[in-house]
Amino acid sequence: MTSPLSIGAAAPDFALKDQNGQDVTLSEFRGSKNVVLVFYPFAFSGICTGELCEIRDNLGAFVDEDVQVLALSCDHMFSQRAWADKEGYFFPLLSDFWPHGEVARAYGVLNERAGAAVRGTFLVDRDGVVRWTLVNEIGQARDFTGYHAALAALR
Repeated sequence: MTSPLSIGAAAPDFALKDQNGQDVTLSEFRGSKNVVLVFYPFAFSGICTGELCEIRDNLGAFVDEDVQVLALSCDHMFSQRAWADKEGYFFPLLSDFWPHGEVARAYGVLNERAGAAVRGTFLVDRDGVVRWTLVNEIGQARDFTGYHAALAALR
């Protein structure tokens, strides 16, 4: 794993499919919305389910007219869809399946040995600049408290 992107870095653009097969790019939000990128290791795993359920259940604290959440993993789009349907996730779950982990690698959060992203969270402003980060290993749940403070600072 390389070093994660740091605050002030330009966020690499990407084009990935969501759980419904729709193309999503980071650049489509440039100039209009801040974006929180939530990398997670594996669909259907306990900690990942808890974290994404926290986003789902408190969506107003994560998403509004100024902010979009994009959750990303190396799982296949069809796994993402089954998990989204089971858990009621209605925000985009993006598949970084092929080339495997390319986006996670660009953000410095791909664990090559596991073939999965670690728990990287990046708040990207409307100009495409990383304004806040939090990176936890695969087995460590993240604390979103700092995200809310960082988002408030952007407003």
